[in-house]
Amino acid sequence: MSRPPARSTQRSPQRSGPRRPHRLRSAPPSRHAISTLEAALDAAAAQTPQTASSFAALGLPPRLVTALARRGLDKPFAIQGRAIPDALAGRDVLGRARTGSGKTLAFGLPLLSRLAEGERQAGSPRGLVLVPTRELAQQVKEELAPLGQALGLHVTAVYGGASMARQITALRHGTDLVVATPGRLQDLIRQRECSLARVTVTVVDEADYMADLGFLPVVTELLAATAADAQRLLFSATLDRGVDRLVERFLTDPALHAVAPAVFSVPRMEHRVFTVRHDEKVAVAAEIAGRPGRTLFFVRTKHGADRLAKQFQRVGVNAGAIHGNLAQNARQRALDSFSSGHARVLVATDVAARGIHVDDVDVVVHFDPPNDAKDYLHRSGRTARAGAAGMVLSLVLPDEVRAMARLHHDAGVAPTMSAGDPGSPAVREVAESGTPIVLPPATPPPGVAASRPAPRGGRRRRPSGPPTPRRRQAA
Repeated sequence: MSRPPARSTQRSPQRSGPRRPHRLRSAPPSRHAISTLEAALDAAAAQTPQTASSFAALGLPPRLVTALARRGLDKPFAIQGRAIPDALAGRDVLGRARTGSGKTLAFGLPLLSRLAEGERQAGSPRGLVLVPTRELAQQVKEELAPLGQALGLHVTAVYGGASMARQITALRHGTDLVVATPGRLQDLIRQRECSLARVTVTVVDEADYMADLGFLPVVTELLAATAADAQRLLFSATLDRGVDRLVERFLTDPALHAVAPAVFSVPRMEHRVFTVRHDEKVAVAAEIAGRPGRTLFFVRTKHGADRLAKQFQRVGVNAGAIHGNLAQNARQRALDSFSSGHARVLVATDVAARGIHVDDVDVVVHFDPPNDAKDYLHRSGRTARAGAAGMVLSLVLPDEVRAMARLHHDAGVAPTMSAGDPGSPAVREVAESGTPIVLPPATPPPGVAASRPAPRGGRRRRPSGPPTPRRRQAA
């Protein structure tokens, strides 16, 4: 029988004594146990906690508060105000918060704070963050590394699709915190380039997506390699597909924090459905893709992502694609182009969706239907982030209408439906929406000086020094 969940409003004192050892259950927890834990998280989300007016009020180190202020971050988001005090106190935390709610800092700030005192050793980090995708690993590192510098901490990211030699070099030089995808970290441990024996704080982010990708056996192995009394913070949208077993085995008396129920609705997220004919679907999508703001399209397959991006490019829309078959540098170029606004459109698969954290995406389009309500919510969570408004649009064929209606019901949303004919008022409304993206001024690549105008008077001055030999023209 599973342990009853802890009350989120009650704090326990610092641990005084050995922690309960890891153990495997002979049988998985029942669906009733999972529902009880989900219900406890729903209850935590419904509570009205004391709101902190500043990061300093949460008890963070002054140097970290100063570093946050320099980045324009003064007041914590809801999940940060709820989770940070318990995490700072050393409690295990089970959290549920949607993408864009600020959960990276909710676990990152107390993690950095607790690592501030300690000795750095080669190949032996003291903090660990496990994430499902390489894009998310990069983004977590980019968010935490500057803050870690304020405390004298070094953050390293290790993930597949990138040079293992460089990652090994970084580990050998010593690092305080490793942000990792499970597979690459497992490889480094097997090569004896990394040890988790000194890890005192572990974070598992997007645990439900880890389960979807089949990573939970590796995650379990990695958590078991850390100290038995290590603090653990786990964030997950749902507790099914084995996530509940991670909670049961590795979290002790966790503080429960949530800012949204399992099926949530975002007040400023508008849901729409366009019913389209099969032979007009691409035309409608291309019309929407020409809008002035950022638009993110989701498709089911890798080939479908490449195909749709090329179809957009043929009609003059600068679009990129991101999926699992691309090399890491190609995926990063596509994300950077979309983030900077040089490409206003990005076409992505579900596998890549969790790595897309770009601000100001005001329209998400389900070009292909998602597999289930959970995928619908994760795709849709790329817009309406951190209080901004956003639209979620589904392009639905006539024979998909009933299935999509059931999916929307399961997701807890009630979309408006319209006929999506090319050039129709409904389609034009979306195609003309959005604020035009202003591109930053072009800067020359590093090491390339900007060209200077010729001196007035006609002829350029010859540079001093010996004459440059003339180059032979290639045949």
